[in-house]
Amino acid sequence: MTQGAAPAVDVVTAARLRSGRQLRIASHGYEAVIASVGASLRVLTIDGRDLVVPFDADEVRPGYRGTTLAPWPNRIVDGRYTFGGVEHRLALTEPTRGQALHGLLAWTEFEDRLVLDDRVVLAAVIEPQTGYPFRVEVETEYRLDAEGLHQTVTAHNLGADAAPWGTGPHPYLVAGSGRVDDWTLTLPASDVLTVTPDRLSPVAVEGVTAHPHWDFRTARPIADVFIDHAFTGLAREGGVAEVRVVTDAGTGVAMTFDERCPWVQVHTADNPGIDAIHRIGLAVEPMTCPPDAFNSGTDLVVLEPGDQHSASWRIAAI
Repeated sequence: MTQGAAPAVDVVTAARLRSGRQLRIASHGYEAVIASVGASLRVLTIDGRDLVVPFDADEVRPGYRGTTLAPWPNRIVDGRYTFGGVEHRLALTEPTRGQALHGLLAWTEFEDRLVLDDRVVLAAVIEPQTGYPFRVEVETEYRLDAEGLHQTVTAHNLGADAAPWGTGPHPYLVAGSGRVDDWTLTLPASDVLTVTPDRLSPVAVEGVTAHPHWDFRTARPIADVFIDHAFTGLAREGGVAEVRVVTDAGTGVAMTFDERCPWVQVHTADNPGIDAIHRIGLAVEPMTCPPDAFNSGTDLVVLEPGDQHSASWRIAAI
């Protein structure tokens, strides 16, 4: 681990913490805590106000909350795909739906590469394994400044074979008081990827005009709408798309990302019967490719030996 001169970051190294080492960074009123397991965004606040749903340091991270998704985001249907003429079978990490979910690094301990008062860099290597016989180094940087929290994920193919690749984050955004139903969403997407109701397997890309309950191109309350879908056809200003969620009082949070992420998954965190977590945050996940891209090939990144690929996004207070 490399440290800058007199860093203000508080690096907690207690090995018994269930979410791993805790790396705290701060700048311009923002504070973030990164947990080393999964390179997970555990806490993000502005002047003490939560911008994401947090979790405890000594808690097994709830699901994929705040983790870094790699080498694929979202689902690979049936955990099967063919790449380079070879069929691969992955472990079904979403057993209730029979899918391979959110990659291979969610429970991996990342190592520290750089630790400063306002910036940390962590890295892990995906070793060749059943279902993904490729060696890919994954580096993620979290950086705070006056514009918010920036995250960049960079993949480096260390192996001798081309490797399929995709990435994205998994924060649950918090606009302010209340729950998802109380907030207003702006999502500048003209298309939605419809899915099967039982397994959320992709069906087809369709215009949101055919599904007006998922049309948030003009800001409107989320109310009781269920969302667990990928969106594309994103309107951008200066090459950047922005998803915003705000309260009636005007507080909120925005997530921005460039053309490296032509997709964004949005999920209303529905957990009926579990009041403590039901619709308490809105998952907004910019993605370099859509669900099941290892099969469809849509926007799939192919990393040739020695190649690198980076994607970035930003979370900022409103």
